[in-house]
Amino acid sequence: MSFRPPPHPYHRNPRRVRFACYLLVLTFALLVVSTAAKSSRRPISDNEIRQKKEACYTDVENGLWGWVCRSSPTEKENCVLRCLSPECYDLIYGGDPLEEGELDYVRGQEYKYCMHKSSLGESLDGVKGSFSYS
Repeated sequence: MSFRPPPHPYHRNPRRVRFACYLLVLTFALLVVSTAAKSSRRPISDNEIRQKKEACYTDVENGLWGWVCRSSPTEKENCVLRCLSPECYDLIYGGDPLEEGELDYVRGQEYKYCMHKSSLGESLDGVKGSFSYS
């Protein structure tokens, strides 16, 4: 019969060591991914805008934005623009929303430019009024 010494108080359980290693690797991976996401901002694409706008139309049509948003095509468009980017909507249309029958290409371009700058995390100073009316 062989003598086996009692476990040393500092004896490491292999499962705990393995778990600690997995935890350390996971933490490191999350740190790298979050850092990469912050440093590699890219502008929102036209396709992403289109997809988000379609989702906003669905929300408005399902009544999630209230009955006013379904009262007319123009109100619906104002609500969709607000849903798409509240910050840009307030900046470009906030004090003067679209009116019935109005087609405002200049503000539409400013809104799109605002979304582009916002997606990059840039300042929105100078967006309003950046396109010419001529």
